[in-house]
Amino acid sequence: MPTKRATRAVDAYRGGLGPEPPLCYMDVMDRRSFTKFALSGLALSFLSDSIGKAAAPEMLARNAPPAPAPAAPRTAPASAFAGKPYARLLEKAKTALDSHAHAFALRDRIAIADFNAPSRDLRLHVVDLIGGQSSSYLVAHGRGSDPGHSGWLQSFSNEPNSLASSSGTYRTGDIYFGQHGQAMRLIGLDATNNNAENRAIVLHGADYVSEDHIAAWGKCGRSEGCLAVARHMLPQLIGLLGPGRMVYADKIMAAGA
Repeated sequence: MPTKRATRAVDAYRGGLGPEPPLCYMDVMDRRSFTKFALSGLALSFLSDSIGKAAAPEMLARNAPPAPAPAAPRTAPASAFAGKPYARLLEKAKTALDSHAHAFALRDRIAIADFNAPSRDLRLHVVDLIGGQSSSYLVAHGRGSDPGHSGWLQSFSNEPNSLASSSGTYRTGDIYFGQHGQAMRLIGLDATNNNAENRAIVLHGADYVSEDHIAAWGKCGRSEGCLAVARHMLPQLIGLLGPGRMVYADKIMAAGA
């Protein structure tokens, strides 16, 4: 607002008692009003600048192109396993891995329990699908799958209390300590093994799975449906598989069987 001094100068001019005041003199504000006006303008400028800077990252993020999906790992050629006794079962396992792709973030290694072989043979195979290598281990089948204890798996079952092995695709689960010591849970993903968790089917170590047991009896002992392996080999197996990988159990039926 105009000061008293500015008002008096204007009145004097209008009454013919003084010189014409400068044009800008009539718009002079007192210092307090000017200071308020200047500070309010500075604050508005700062606020606008702050809002613009805050909005910039959001606009950049909104306009940024989506991140590309991770590339699938390049696997070893089928010829790398062509001479292996489990080669045909491996092809079934790889088909199952693709069918259950949503369930497996880790696709570099899988395990195959080849129940075509007798329990005295190394028939649990951990296969490196990228490098083309494999390692093999003893594994027992369930007593319900071999009632006569012949050493050969005769049948599969998914029924509770059957004490049998189940065929199909499993995903490895949590590692824990239970009645068998260290063990790893198995989650059944197929209609042929989806009772695995209810049946407490796990990967664990057992004294009846060993070279000494085979030397004495010609075969491994039987589990209650679990994949039981030699105790001293369990840590290695858990280290190779860990939670989140596939275990595939089955046997290739002979034509006409």
